[in-house]
Amino acid sequence: MRQTGQRRARREDGGGHPATPRANLYDDVTRRMVAELEAGRFPWVQPWDASPNLPRNALTGRRYSGVNVLLLWAAGIEGAFASASWLTFRQALEAGGNVKKGERGTTVVYADRFVPDAEKARAQQSGEDARAIPFLKRFTVFNVAQCEGLREGLATDPPPRPEPEIIPHAEALVAATGAEVRIGGGEAYYTQQGDYVAVPSRAAFADANDFYDTIFHEISHWTGHPKRLARDTLRDYHKTIASRAREELCAEISASYIGAALGLVPTVRHADYAGHWLAILREDNRAIFRAASQASKAADYILAFEDAAAVADQAGRAAA
Repeated sequence: MRQTGQRRARREDGGGHPATPRANLYDDVTRRMVAELEAGRFPWVQPWDASPNLPRNALTGRRYSGVNVLLLWAAGIEGAFASASWLTFRQALEAGGNVKKGERGTTVVYADRFVPDAEKARAQQSGEDARAIPFLKRFTVFNVAQCEGLREGLATDPPPRPEPEIIPHAEALVAATGAEVRIGGGEAYYTQQGDYVAVPSRAAFADANDFYDTIFHEISHWTGHPKRLARDTLRDYHKTIASRAREELCAEISASYIGAALGLVPTVRHADYAGHWLAILREDNRAIFRAASQASKAADYILAFEDAAAVADQAGRAAA
């Protein structure tokens, strides 16, 4: 997989590359995701010896989002990088260092829209709204482990958290969302009709990590309710197996994003959908982009409650 999305280090303008046909870039990323699934690996699930943090830019501290999280996680796992911090070739120079000779970079993508001048003129004459054209641009980034001589003070990964039986910051975030979570029974699910989440008791799980991963998977479904993000894959969940698979893929990836932000290790909750995920990705080269984008929105919606969760966590620690 590494050779399809990576380039050797060389001097270039910040890792940016001129326009590549959008379909080719969609195809390239989708092929990489399909290859991972065919090999029995889930690109959004971290092994125990890889960094479980959300990838971030080491110079700006900004987290990557959408499909870029999956691409960088996969590259981090393959390269056995201990860090989740990345830089473009130019940023490594700005940080006082450089990319080591011969290192291969990883391709990430930037999606946006622009309005051509001709379209602006047409809209002005017709009085209609100007139509924006979507585009993708690719960049090459390198893990900080592939660099040398970088100055101190760059954005670094948070230290790993010890895993207690109850994880206070995860518990606080669940409570802060306001989602109704019913503990007990033998199933984990979210019901749109009742608008609540149900999960088995903590004692039914091998460890607390799996317990909270499961809760955040189900709360990710909860974000799709019409009064929240109004996600169409949740709305159509019971219509077809493809709709269910798309919604489960969104929740799987969202839960892994949330878990990474909280220092948990993502785990697969619905591996039985792997065949359907493969079929979707083979049929539609934009499916993983949509799933990752929806997952980022769901995770951001939940993590927006993090400040309230931190206050509750501190209060709990003080009381203890």
